[in-house]
Amino acid sequence: MARFDLPLDELRTYRSSSVEPEDFDAFWAETLEEGRSHPLGARFEPVDTGLATVEVHDVTFAGFGGHPVKGWFVIPAGVTEPVPVVVEFVGYGGGRGLPHTHLLWASAGFAHFVMDTRGQGSGWAGGDTPDPVGSGPAVPGFMTRGVEDPSAYYYRRVFTDAVRAVEAARSHPLADASRTAVTGTSQGGGIALAVAGLVPDLAAVAPDVPFLCDFPRATTVTDRHPYREIGQYLKTHRGRVERVARTLAYFDGVHFAARATAPALFSAALEDLTCPPSTVFAAFNAYAPDDKRIEVYAFNDHEGGEAYQQAAQLRWLPGRLTA
Repeated sequence: MARFDLPLDELRTYRSSSVEPEDFDAFWAETLEEGRSHPLGARFEPVDTGLATVEVHDVTFAGFGGHPVKGWFVIPAGVTEPVPVVVEFVGYGGGRGLPHTHLLWASAGFAHFVMDTRGQGSGWAGGDTPDPVGSGPAVPGFMTRGVEDPSAYYYRRVFTDAVRAVEAARSHPLADASRTAVTGTSQGGGIALAVAGLVPDLAAVAPDVPFLCDFPRATTVTDRHPYREIGQYLKTHRGRVERVARTLAYFDGVHFAARATAPALFSAALEDLTCPPSTVFAAFNAYAPDDKRIEVYAFNDHEGGEAYQQAAQLRWLPGRLTA
């Protein structure tokens, strides 16, 4: 595949045209206040997985609307004192899967909390969290569920779940709340960016080829799904472009990045048609802290760096979590 987006030197200075809503902060403050009106009720139930080097807990906590959200909590076996915790969010269409697929961060000595994504988990990894909230007409997928009203939009629920997932992870007695990182790939990276802008005391953020960034460009520069779901919706619902754009602005990773406070390690792939590099750089260039870096994979599509990016994270993250 040939490169299709801006040259790398232009990517490094590119800025999104996404317009931040005037009530962005108030919208999210009210959303999280409503979410926290429900008791967190995090439950950690031990699971016998046959694994000798880690201990696994099946987690349930209250997310948006008090709805039960599932997760895995994986921690090195025999830990008796609190350790740093890495909270991970999952890519589009997937769920938390099986616990033995989540060994990286526990193997590095950290607690690892994997949040299930409501309503997803039948595309490539199984999930166990339903989304009990309906929506109006929508294109198959998740991008257009409730897309004409920010209060009804699907990702309002998901981002609230994600903030509550951090709170649930921190509630475990063996998790050091003061040393919490968030990470994820694709959709998971976009969720991590949202949490970076909504949770002010994180120690590190590692969004890998993040989705849900720079909607004005993403929805027009690529025809690959999931962004194409929005184009398909507007192809049918003519005349609703401004209404949909207004909703998406409340969920754009660019605006969350501008509110982040933690050091960050991004990644982008220059042949990525799913999350075009300009959209990733839009979030990276808007990311507020100076302590940030981005790994660039010149000849990769949406798979990005994969194990190479994990190696980069393993070199970078301990310095942020073990100080």
